[in-house]
Amino acid sequence: MWPLGLTKRITVYSSINSCIRPHSPSIKSSPDLPISSLPTAMAKFFAVFLIALIAISMLQATVSAKGGHGGGFGPGSLTSSQCPGQCIRRCSKTQYHKPCMFFCQKCCAKCLCVPPGFYGNKQVCPCYNNWKTKEGGPKCP
Repeated sequence: MWPLGLTKRITVYSSINSCIRPHSPSIKSSPDLPISSLPTAMAKFFAVFLIALIAISMLQATVSAKGGHGGGFGPGSLTSSQCPGQCIRRCSKTQYHKPCMFFCQKCCAKCLCVPPGFYGNKQVCPCYNNWKTKEGGPKCP
């Protein structure tokens, strides 16, 4: 049923394919990592990654337990010579710079502590937070 030209083409193509097929090389190349060891290599990598993650987490917990705010904040964390620098930082963004500096240095000299940031965070320094004016307002900025 097939036309004569079609059968010849099929025969020619099949003979060309048999010539093109690669011959097996005499030297066998072994793969770098056998497929059977791939799951164990991934398991080892995952285990090392997990251990490193746990170690970093424990280190972070240790630093935060020691009160590592990064700047030495907290009751008695400063000396009186460090007060001016900390008060300059604390009062740098207020429009009432002179009164802020005056009261901040007064509070720092008594409490040896200046809260972090430019405003708020007074709970870090209880003495600084609890020192009130006669009217009951906060004495320390």
